[in-house]
Amino acid sequence: MIGNTTWNTTEPARRTLLRGTAAGLASGLLGPAGAAAAAAPHRTGVVARRAGRYEVLALLDARGTFPGTREDQFGGATEEAWRRADRIDPRAAGPDGTWRLSFWCYAVRRPGGRVTLVDTGVGPAGSPASRWAPVPGRLPRVLADAGVRADDVDTVVLTHLHEDHYGWAVDPDGTPLFPDARHVVQRTETASLTPADSALSYVVTPLRAAGLLDEADGPVRLAGGGLRALPTPGHTPGHQSVLVDGGRRRIYITGDVLVHAVQLADPSVAYRFERDEPTARATRTALLSRARAEHALLATAHLNEPFTRT
Repeated sequence: MIGNTTWNTTEPARRTLLRGTAAGLASGLLGPAGAAAAAAPHRTGVVARRAGRYEVLALLDARGTFPGTREDQFGGATEEAWRRADRIDPRAAGPDGTWRLSFWCYAVRRPGGRVTLVDTGVGPAGSPASRWAPVPGRLPRVLADAGVRADDVDTVVLTHLHEDHYGWAVDPDGTPLFPDARHVVQRTETASLTPADSALSYVVTPLRAAGLLDEADGPVRLAGGGLRALPTPGHTPGHQSVLVDGGRRRIYITGDVLVHAVQLADPSVAYRFERDEPTARATRTALLSRARAEHALLATAHLNEPFTRT
C-alpha cells in the first residue's frame, strides 16, 4: 500500500509522515486479544469462495488502523461517497475519522491441490512494513489453517512491490519461504525501483539470486489455464491483478487497484499514495466496469470483508 518508491509527496516528506505516525499507529494496532475480537467473523482467518474448479481462499494476514484520518488519504471524496462507503464496509470507519483496514492475501487452489498465492502480506517482525504496519502478520499460520503447505505453492504473484504485499515472500535473512514457486512480478515494477527501495534489497535481490523471480512483460497465463495476471497500472507502474476464470463465475483479485470502499463508491476518488493518479483512476474505472459487466466478484486487499461486488 505504501512503499519506498517516489510518491506524489517527496520521499523525505513521506518518510517523515510514517515516522511521525508510527507511535500512534502502534497504539491502534491489534494485539492477540484485539485481533481475535476484530476477526470474529473470520475466526480462522480464511474465507473461501469458488469459481468453477478453483477454490479462492482469502487469507487474513493482519488488521489495524492506518496513520492519520481517512480524509487525509482520500481528500477528493464527497460526503455522499463516504456515506456509500460506510454502507459497503462499515468496519472501516474508526473513531475520529480514522481508517480501519485488513491485509488480505489470496490462495487459489486448483484441482489436485496445487496453489497460486497472490501477495504475501506485511510479513514478520523486522520486515520493511514493521515501521508502520501491524506486524507480525499471521499468513504462515493462516495458510496452515487452510491446509496449504509451502510446497503446495508453485506460483506466487506479487501484485506490486509495496511493503504490505511482499512481506512473507522471504525471511528477514532473505530465505524464500516458497522455494518451489516462481514469483511473478511485472518488469515495469522492478525497473521502477531505486537502490534505496527496501523491496529491492529485501525481496527482489534474494528471489533473483535463488532463480525464483519471473519478471513478466504484460499479461501472464498462470498454472491451471483459467488464471491470468493482468497489468493494472497506476497505483504503481507495474501493478497487476489476477483473474480467476471459473467459467460461470469470475473473480478478480484486485491488489491495490482500490484500497478503500470509497473508491468502490466513486472510482474517481484518488488515494494519496497512488504513483500516477490519472492512470490509477482509469485502471480502476475500467476494471470495475469490466467486473460489473461480467457479474464478477472482487477479491480486495484492504476491505474488511474480502469478497465484494461492484
